[in-house]
Amino acid sequence: MIDARAVHHLGIAVRSLDAHRDYYERVLGARFEGVEEVPDQGVRVAFYAVGPPTAPVRLELLEPTRDDSAVARFLDARGEGLHHVAYAVDDIASRLAALQAGGVRLVDEAPRRGSHDAQIAFLHPTATGGVLTELYEPASGHG
Repeated sequence: MIDARAVHHLGIAVRSLDAHRDYYERVLGARFEGVEEVPDQGVRVAFYAVGPPTAPVRLELLEPTRDDSAVARFLDARGEGLHHVAYAVDDIASRLAALQAGGVRLVDEAPRRGSHDAQIAFLHPTATGGVLTELYEPASGHG
């Protein structure tokens, strides 16, 4: 069982963070939270928050920094759009072990570093109704 605490963010693959900034800020009214590069994954990510500051919904825009990154391959195959749904979890390693023991197909058998020093892991879309699913264990202080 995933035992998700909440939806942490929606990941959206884009070819250029800069090209989408006007839409998210001016048209959607989202609050820009910053950009971070995640070299291991070959992406730059920009986080936006929508809704009340006390309980925002976060949007993570993903721009590839390498042609061989998973996001670059996704863009080549499907174009820009929804890439994944991320769920906040506690004890990600235990969640992955339980899911694997239950026969759930994983992309990542062990957690790896994501944005904001979080521990992340992906479940394969064939096991999740076609939706790439990310487990996201925030680093201390990043809820």
